[in-house]
Amino acid sequence: MKILHLDTNHELLINQLNHLGFTNHEDYSSSKEKIEAKINEYDGIILRSRFSIDRQFLDTATNLKFIGRVGAGLENIDCEYAQQKGITLIAAPEGNRNAVGEQALGMLLSLFNKLNKADREVRSGKWQREANRGVELDGKTVGLIGYGNMGKAFAKKLRGFDAEVLCYDIKEHVGDANAKQVSLAEFQERVDVLSLHTPQTPLTLNMINTPFINQFKKPFWFLNTARGKSVVTADLVSALKSGKILGAGLDVLEYEKSSFEDMFTTTMPEAFQYLIAAENVLLTPHIAGWTMESKEKLAQTIVDKIRANAFKL
Repeated sequence: MKILHLDTNHELLINQLNHLGFTNHEDYSSSKEKIEAKINEYDGIILRSRFSIDRQFLDTATNLKFIGRVGAGLENIDCEYAQQKGITLIAAPEGNRNAVGEQALGMLLSLFNKLNKADREVRSGKWQREANRGVELDGKTVGLIGYGNMGKAFAKKLRGFDAEVLCYDIKEHVGDANAKQVSLAEFQERVDVLSLHTPQTPLTLNMINTPFINQFKKPFWFLNTARGKSVVTADLVSALKSGKILGAGLDVLEYEKSSFEDMFTTTMPEAFQYLIAAENVLLTPHIAGWTMESKEKLAQTIVDKIRANAFKL
């Protein structure tokens, strides 16, 4: 079987697939049109987020048996159409869940203790202790929307704190010893921190908006290490200005390209300009889950799943 690799990944991915008997070809630069012209030669493709796998692409890939995405989600693939064609879809959320959990915890503690603000001030010659008095995680209620691989990883990290952890998910019976599953109404009644861990689906697009935010009883802190398009940024900014949201840690943004590789190609909206200047906002470039260790674990997960599915491919 021939596999076409469309993005660079950890070297173990190709090495182990070679050992398993697959023929591996690499093309990291050709246009989508050029890839489409030859994709019928391949039984499998492996990519991250270089371009979308749409109906036209899938219709051209007449011999395709599987698509492996070296990442957590599959939103850049027309999954329903691929499955109609009998194509096996493979993702690797197990590979970077620990990294996402660690980043979510790091962002929360940094926001609570104003670490980035204090660091900038000391470097500029300011020594302001009272202005940088923080708050503690102990005694807080942390709420996770989405309790799959990423949400569970974050909840596990929170076990070392005297904090209550709640989760809300559209699936029933996903709660565990690390997080109590509750109704959305109870969730919005009780949480001090909201952390988003949902995939990008029609249900989650623009989910965090003004009506949703206003349903929360208390002002709260907000973390998003999931997908940027789940948040209406202008509504988030309005909540930050009003104090309904006390601070935000954002690893993903509404304005990202679908490839997640860049954002600064157009004039940024006014809401984003506010986020850049806000002292109670922490921004990172979609790097939750982007560690040295997760690069290896993501690749290994894809290999393991291809091996496990080999009899079906």
